[in-house]
Amino acid sequence: MRRKEFLTVFIFLLPALLVITIFRLYPILQAIRMSFYKWGLAGAMQFIGLHNFFRLFIDPKFYQSLGNTFWYVIFTVPLTIVISVGLAHLLNQRIKGQGVYRTLYYLPVVTSIVASSVVWKWIFNPDRGVLNAIIGLGGIEPMQWLNDPRGLFGVLAAPLHLDLSGFIAGPSFALVALIIMSVWHNVGYCIIIALAGLQNVPEQYYEAARIDGASGWSIFRHVTIPVLSPTIFYLLVTQTIIAFNTFTPVYVMTQPPGGPLGTTSLVVFYLYEQSFRLWNLGYANAIAFVLFIVIFSLTQVQKRFIEQRVYYE
Repeated sequence: MRRKEFLTVFIFLLPALLVITIFRLYPILQAIRMSFYKWGLAGAMQFIGLHNFFRLFIDPKFYQSLGNTFWYVIFTVPLTIVISVGLAHLLNQRIKGQGVYRTLYYLPVVTSIVASSVVWKWIFNPDRGVLNAIIGLGGIEPMQWLNDPRGLFGVLAAPLHLDLSGFIAGPSFALVALIIMSVWHNVGYCIIIALAGLQNVPEQYYEAARIDGASGWSIFRHVTIPVLSPTIFYLLVTQTIIAFNTFTPVYVMTQPPGGPLGTTSLVVFYLYEQSFRLWNLGYANAIAFVLFIVIFSLTQVQKRFIEQRVYYE
């Protein structure tokens, strides 16, 4: 009977297993294999061992793209989660037009990322952009945004006569523009997830907190956040992975893509350049493998140090 049950289960799982093997597992194994070869699209494959990885670890452009990616993740993920949880908390209240607000916040998610990037590129236009027109009303000089390679922290530290350069200068203003666009685009999805988590918080917890004299911020901090912590942890992990894999805004919004001076070149975009512009397919697969290791390691760190603070009811 056990053999028959196993055979029945295997037959039902076989179509899914075939799809996963052909379209996921086999490409991954091939990519790992190709990372040990020197291979252009028209040339023969030449086994070079770990040369691609040695080259990777002395490649300044790779380190620049990795640093840009870390700044992008460090800013985008926390901002997205904080804004999403805050808005979800407001949308969970009894307010008029609740359904309209939820729809408006979710619209960016169903909008094409390419179309959104084109619109935001126009918003950040230094000459005719809407954003410069708005800040100009307050007497602030127009900014170059997507054309500005200066580091954010470097500019803020200049009045203090501190010379910050390189990674410690922070994300460029061009990268800050991409961060703003990405937060706007991702907030809608996170709001839906956070709202679902909020609606599962038992009302008895709020009643008990009110009886004990808690109100407002105290209830949100000591009741809502702990009970919502599994949802927040899920958003933290998934949004980190999504942020590390960002490509489209860089390609569409920056000119030349990855500019200015490479300050918006994220790791996935640099991978694209090496594979589909320079045809260094073996080297590009080495970058992909290292990126996988970075994301996997960061996820394990999040599970090790942050999941301990998650409250599972």
